[in-house]
Amino acid sequence: MRLLQAWLVLAILVLVSIPSNVASGSSRQTTDEAYVTLLYGDEFLLGVRVLGKSIRDTRSTKDMVVLVSDGVSGYAVKLLEADGWIVKKISLLANPNQVRPKRFWGVYTKLKIFNMTNYKKVVYLDADTIVVKSIEDLFKCGKFCANLKHSERLNSGVMVVEPSQKVFNDMMSKVNTLESYTGGDQGFLNTYYAGFANAHVFEPNLPPEVLNSRPVPEMERLSTLYNADVGLYMLANKWMVKESELHVIHYTLGPLKPWDWWTSWLLKPVDVWQNVREQLPESLAGTGGGSSPNDNFLVKFLFLLPFCAFLFCYYRSFLQTREYLSSLCRSSLCDHIRHLYYKIRSAGTFAYAGVSTSSTSNPTYQAKVPVYLGGVSVVICFMAALVALALALAIVPRQVMPWTGLLLMYEWTFAIFFLLFGGYIHLIYRWGLATTVQAGSLSSLSGSLDDDSGKGHQRFASSCDFATWYYGLGMSFLAVVAPSLPCFLGITALFARLALMVAGGLVLASFMTYAAEHLAIRAFLRGLEDRDAARSRSTCSFC
Repeated sequence: MRLLQAWLVLAILVLVSIPSNVASGSSRQTTDEAYVTLLYGDEFLLGVRVLGKSIRDTRSTKDMVVLVSDGVSGYAVKLLEADGWIVKKISLLANPNQVRPKRFWGVYTKLKIFNMTNYKKVVYLDADTIVVKSIEDLFKCGKFCANLKHSERLNSGVMVVEPSQKVFNDMMSKVNTLESYTGGDQGFLNTYYAGFANAHVFEPNLPPEVLNSRPVPEMERLSTLYNADVGLYMLANKWMVKESELHVIHYTLGPLKPWDWWTSWLLKPVDVWQNVREQLPESLAGTGGGSSPNDNFLVKFLFLLPFCAFLFCYYRSFLQTREYLSSLCRSSLCDHIRHLYYKIRSAGTFAYAGVSTSSTSNPTYQAKVPVYLGGVSVVICFMAALVALALALAIVPRQVMPWTGLLLMYEWTFAIFFLLFGGYIHLIYRWGLATTVQAGSLSSLSGSLDDDSGKGHQRFASSCDFATWYYGLGMSFLAVVAPSLPCFLGITALFARLALMVAGGLVLASFMTYAAEHLAIRAFLRGLEDRDAARSRSTCSFC
């Protein structure tokens, strides 16, 4: 028994003495060939996770190595290790080019894959790629392989590299002298491998005896099957090769990365990426399906906040309306008669009959409407729409699921827009009240008029409900239909989708122009009417 206890204590001591990274397998090399990618920050973390899942789905047993910089959080490192990646921390290589995009500051770090001499061959894949069919054949490639893109340039998003300390040192000695047409690593590699455009195409199905009988090629070109560019798909609305034979899809378009929720509504190939994302395991708590625990809480909060605010406003409006109706029931018969007399006197058709059929046709009211009110209201309406869109884009997390992002975007855009433009309409109504006070001759009644302003606002709110709902629902309907029309019609071409969206946007803009002008004028006239009605009641009280 004592011997057994001694063995248990010894085993525990051995386990404790093993470094945590070795115990988890995070830095343990198991093969002499590997898939490699780079991660500069947490923004591309989801892309790396999906890439790893797509590689594992091909039943590959090769190592998966991710080179991470200091900009990657500890949580991201733990998540990648849980997903099966071998995480290696590296320092960034500064970009020697002064003229370059800001996002290219550390892209020369990609050259470090040429120095991974602990592996015989590595297949490098950008974080915005996805493997749709086994690419194990790429390990048969020569010393350097890449895909030749348009303009006779190689693309560094997918490369096969035979690591060499000599080649890496040579590259480091030339980074300050060789020209880079992009200002980044891709331009440097095109200059370094100057004859790449003339290299032979890689043939993965050659018999082993042929491969072994010839010298290892210095350079070989990969076909489009191994680096299918979404940018080229966008131009023709189809792949340049048979879709069933694709091996790797590369989402090259800068602002349209597959993890951004809006990209799925524009580019059909993103569906492939999203399907893999949905199958991501819950390596850490709350990470299943590519979710983030923080984003999950934020999404729930963003969904509930506008809804609760709407219920609160509706309940408050209901209480005010009920109070106003009860006050009418308690008022005297004389008050009812006076109110009926005012309604009959003010009945008629106004120039904006389509908006306010109950507005008076008194020429005095027409003259008081500022000529610039309609134009200013249209400008304010579109400014409110732009601000609402910008704020909604900033609020909604970028990497949520497409449907979640779309619903949140609509919810917050509508909420912010109606809050901003609704506030403006209320200010116009108050302006109408103030204008009548200034023009009125009964200045001694200002105190009693102020007492009635609350009731006037209640009448304005109740009388404008129909028009407000009509225009609000109309704008909401058109805002939903405009971007959704291509999906309803089954159109997948990006430019055709954009053209339909623009057409729907023009219809929406026309309706918003009409609604903004008429709602503002209606609010102003209601202010005039309610103040005059209050003054009339106050005059009767003196009689």
